[in-house]
Amino acid sequence: MMMLIFTSLMTLPLSSWKMTTTTLSLLLLLSFPQIYYSTSLKVSHSLLMQDLMSTTLILLSLLITILMFLSSTKILKKENKLFSLISLFLLLFLILSFTSSNLMMFYIFFEATIIPTFLIITLWGAQPERLSASLYLVFYTLGASLPFLVALMLMMKSSESLFFPYLSLLSPKTNSFWALLFLLAFLVKLPMFLTHLWLPKAHVEAPVAGSMILAAVLLKLGSYGILRMSSLLYSSMKLLSPILMSISLLGGILTSLICILQTDMKSLVAYSSVCHMSLMLSGAMTFSCWGLLGSLSMMISHGLCSSALFCLVTLFYDRTHTRSMLLTRGMLSLFPSMILWWFMMSANNMAAPPSMNLFSEISLMISVLAWTPSTLIPIMLISFLSATYCILLFSTPSHGHPWENLSQPTPSARDFLSIFLHWLPLNLLIIKMDLMMLWT
Repeated sequence: MMMLIFTSLMTLPLSSWKMTTTTLSLLLLLSFPQIYYSTSLKVSHSLLMQDLMSTTLILLSLLITILMFLSSTKILKKENKLFSLISLFLLLFLILSFTSSNLMMFYIFFEATIIPTFLIITLWGAQPERLSASLYLVFYTLGASLPFLVALMLMMKSSESLFFPYLSLLSPKTNSFWALLFLLAFLVKLPMFLTHLWLPKAHVEAPVAGSMILAAVLLKLGSYGILRMSSLLYSSMKLLSPILMSISLLGGILTSLICILQTDMKSLVAYSSVCHMSLMLSGAMTFSCWGLLGSLSMMISHGLCSSALFCLVTLFYDRTHTRSMLLTRGMLSLFPSMILWWFMMSANNMAAPPSMNLFSEISLMISVLAWTPSTLIPIMLISFLSATYCILLFSTPSHGHPWENLSQPTPSARDFLSIFLHWLPLNLLIIKMDLMMLWT
């Protein structure tokens, strides 16, 4: 793990984004075998630890950072060094967040990820509203993180330590209000329904790189924090689980309805993230084996699928200069190869086989239905409505007569490579899903 962080630091002085991408690709290939040796918690340093969940999320962060560089053609032509530097700092903060064994260090790096994200949205967002969107992101996240800081101070006072392996053995006794202080920062970052208002704004105004890293990795920080805290605060979080699960399932239904009513493709994909994360939170709140393992696989599968969808929406926007599904018509006759990938990723988004989304949603549904059978109706509604908006997302831009038959540039090989590298692990890992079942 120290080698991984050291190598990430070594990529910071590289001037060319091509050298940076090549270095990160080699680092990803060298780090992938760690997934077979991280089945149990390993403390490699007084401030660093590693298990299967942190390893898989680090590998996801590396892959998405590489694909960010492949997808950000326009930005890299103008401001190569600054964008590469900010992206690499964001990657470094994410790696340190996923490996911190001290809760205070985790809080510091958890908050530090806001700064590069704020800069990416503010500097390279297309619309003037990017300033208000980035301020929404900062104030929502910081406002919810202050109670988390207070809860850390209280835990330090009572337990005299913030070392995670020690606290997991100690299992400090807390009440539900204290547990809610811990969870609030993660619920906003997740985001849970009712705390999600910053997410569509940030996605719509962010450039393609910002949307990819925001959907694929930064939302997973909230999931990671909830799963980590569940082993520490099990008794008090179990009292909160009926309330959080009810809000999540209701939010999943409402956000699915919002998705059906959307005309902006990017906003639809952003709201679908809230729907998927609501199902993930419901499974995590059952505290069952199927729920926790399904949550981890949902984090990986949703990260790959939503990142690819944002990349494809940007490809549409670059050629039609609009994200409206009412104006984007007949793309099948203009860009058949791009519509093929649009269909495959839309099918993955609705959990069609053989994607990882299918396994993760089945395991989450099993855990929620085992918790109480009365959740059958909300789960049926979420599944039906999710399939509905995914079909609308694919069919509306693809079919019909195009508004203009002007010759538009076809996507480059680099764009198709980026989409393919999203699709490949998403559909190949279903063969090796026992890796996810090893995390406890």
